[in-house]
Amino acid sequence: MTKAKTKNTMKAKKTILVVGATGKTGQPVVEQLLSEGLEVRAVIRREDNRSEKLRNAGAQTVFGDVHDMQSVRDLVKGVDHIYFAYPPQEERLVEASANIAIAAKDEGISGIVNMSQISVRENARSALTHHHWLSESVFDHANVGAIHIRPTYFMENLLLFNAGTIASEGKIYLPYGSRSHAPIAANDIARSIVALLLDPAPHAGERIILTGPDNLGIAEMANVIGQEMGRPVEYVDLPAEQWRKILIQQVGMPEFLADHLYKVAIDHQEGIFDQQTDTVESLTGTAAQSLKDFVREHLVQFKGEEAVFLGGVPASEGA
Repeated sequence: MTKAKTKNTMKAKKTILVVGATGKTGQPVVEQLLSEGLEVRAVIRREDNRSEKLRNAGAQTVFGDVHDMQSVRDLVKGVDHIYFAYPPQEERLVEASANIAIAAKDEGISGIVNMSQISVRENARSALTHHHWLSESVFDHANVGAIHIRPTYFMENLLLFNAGTIASEGKIYLPYGSRSHAPIAANDIARSIVALLLDPAPHAGERIILTGPDNLGIAEMANVIGQEMGRPVEYVDLPAEQWRKILIQQVGMPEFLADHLYKVAIDHQEGIFDQQTDTVESLTGTAAQSLKDFVREHLVQFKGEEAVFLGGVPASEGA
């Protein structure tokens, strides 16, 4: 009798595989899953301060290559559910998705939360956005209980792309035109992912749009930032092609990612990002953070008093 109870208790403690564990949503997902009492297997590609932080929090950190089938089979062995977030600067998303889907199917895993994008569609002008559409299709055809989350632009992008010029010039340079979007903080995306991983079955097959509570144009966002900083901030609407050149020539961004950001900027100009939902609150019980509160939380970075470090790549897994 005692042995049976012990066995059931062990089974009740689920293990979650987190692919992209050191990313902007991956880190808080790992930490929140651990706080819920789950076992977490966090996939890393190198040892650094981020992997050390995850290990110190209680995660099992494992090296893995999502492009290698045997590596993926080893990663998924014995796990219950998976969070899959592929880095946006790499071009092999569909291959990685297929490997995860096949290995999960063979292992009998159901419940994969897949990081996608709000702009996903079959005829997307961005190669990366189209790859996300293919990735969603691969997971669906594998019948592994996939849930596709489609976040809008991360609030952290305002820091990554604009904190420097906000601090030095009081200006935001972006090619988003006059249309709106409702930016979302990475932590709110992570909270939603954790809620789905805790009980994925009711949401299998869903495509879930995640946004913040404030659907604003960039000029309106500039006003919010300026009010919190105590000085005017202006939006300068760049031509999209100029934005692409800046990302490649001045920022040093990989051409694949720069091309993606250039093309989703055109999507934004056409209103594809102009959506707002309360899904974060419905999933987690707590509303998503407002832009005003996000700016207050990161005011020293917007003022240039503290360096912005977001892992060296855009904090826009879903953008």
